[in-house]
Amino acid sequence: MTYDYQATFLAARAALKAEKRYRVFTEIERDCDRFPVARWHGPNGLSRDVVVWCSNDYLGMGRHPDVVKAMVESARTTSVGAGGTRNISGNSHAVIELEKTLAELHGKEAALVFSSGYVANQTAIATIAQLLPECLILSDSDNHNSMIDGVRRAGRARAIFRHNDAAHLEQLLAAADPDRPKLVVFESVYSMDGDVSPIHAFCDLAQKYGALTYIDEVHAVGMYGPRGAGYAEEVGAMERLDIIQGTLAKGYGCFGGYIAGTEALIDAVRSHAQGFIFTTALPPPVAAAARAAIEHLRNSQSERDGQRRQVRRLKERLAAAGIPVIDNPTHIVPVMVGDAALAKLASDRLLDRHGIYVQPINYPTVPRGTERLRITPTPFHADALIDQLVEALGEVWDALDLPRGTTVLEKAQFATAGSVFPPAGG
Repeated sequence: MTYDYQATFLAARAALKAEKRYRVFTEIERDCDRFPVARWHGPNGLSRDVVVWCSNDYLGMGRHPDVVKAMVESARTTSVGAGGTRNISGNSHAVIELEKTLAELHGKEAALVFSSGYVANQTAIATIAQLLPECLILSDSDNHNSMIDGVRRAGRARAIFRHNDAAHLEQLLAAADPDRPKLVVFESVYSMDGDVSPIHAFCDLAQKYGALTYIDEVHAVGMYGPRGAGYAEEVGAMERLDIIQGTLAKGYGCFGGYIAGTEALIDAVRSHAQGFIFTTALPPPVAAAARAAIEHLRNSQSERDGQRRQVRRLKERLAAAGIPVIDNPTHIVPVMVGDAALAKLASDRLLDRHGIYVQPINYPTVPRGTERLRITPTPFHADALIDQLVEALGEVWDALDLPRGTTVLEKAQFATAGSVFPPAGG
C-alpha cells in the first residue's frame, strides 16, 4: 500500500482549524482613487466596499501619482519583466539607479536589491555570517521570521538575547572570544508590538566588543527620519550601523528588499548569496516606481506628518473608549484580544457588519494568549473613518463580551528611547 499523502495534508489543515489558527485570506481589490477604500470579494459572489485598516502601505505611496507614472513609463519604454537574473540579463539600469539612491539615502557606500524584504534578510544574514569564520550571531528574541531563517541558514553558532535587553546582550558578548567575529541582529521598529530598539545602546556594545551590527528597518523606512531613511535616522544612529536592511513594499508602497553597507561587504554578498544570484531580478518598472517613492519621501514631510496625526488621534480615541491597546511610540496600533477564536470572530464581525477589514494576528506570528487586531492608520484614514472604526470596535467588544481597558502593556525602554509620536499638542 502506498503512503496516503492526501491524508497527511488534510490532517495538517484540520489541526490548524482545531487550534483556531487556520488562516483565511480575504480577497480585496484596491482602489487607487479611493484608498483606503477597497472592494471586498466575499463568498457566493458577494462584493462590496470596505475600509482597509491593516495595510502595510503605511503612507499610501502605492497609489501616489509620481510612483504610478514612473512604473507605467518604465513598463512602456523598457519591459514589464527583468529578463533574467542579475548576472545573465536582468541587471537593468533602473535597478542600478535604485541601488545608488538607497546607498545615498542611508549614507552607505553601496546597496543591493533583492526580490523581497524576506529574501534580503534570509539571504544576507546567512551569507554575511558564512563569510566570517566561526561567526557568532547574536539575535534579538523577537526578530522576524525572515531574520530567524537567515540565522538558521547561516549554520553558525548563535545566541538569543532577551528582547531589547542591552544588559543581556552585553553578557553574551563579554562571554565570547574577543577575536571571534560577531554579528548582532535586531530590528528598529517591531511590527507586532510597535516598540523600538535601543539602537545607540546596541551600537555602543558592538563597538566595545568588536561586533558588526545588522538592523532591519522594514517597518521604518519611508516613515521616520527627516528624509524617511528610517528610525536609525530619526535617533541619529544611522552612521553607526554596519548593515541596514529595508523594504520597498511598506512605507514606499512598492515591492522588493535591500541591504546597504560598505562596498566590500555588499560586493561580497552579491558574489556569494545564492538567494540573490539564482533568482530573477527586480523588474525595471518596480525599481523605477520604488525610486520615485524614495525621492518623493526624501523631500516631502506631509505624508509622515499626516500619518502621525491620525495615529495619535486613533490611539486617543481608543483609550477613551476603553479598547485595550499595547502602549508604544510608533504607527503600529495593536488592539489586544488574547484568544485566537475571539480574534477571528472580531475580525469577521468588523468585516460583515461594519465594512471594516482588519485581519486577526494569531500564533505563530505572535505568542499564544496575545492574539490581536493589528491596525495601521495612514494619512488617508480621515477623522470620520477613525470615529467609525472606534464605534465599530466598541460594538464588537460588547457583542463578544471582551474586556475593556486602556493601555495593556508598557515597554520600559520607551522611557529612554523617546516617543516618535508626542502627546496631542506636543
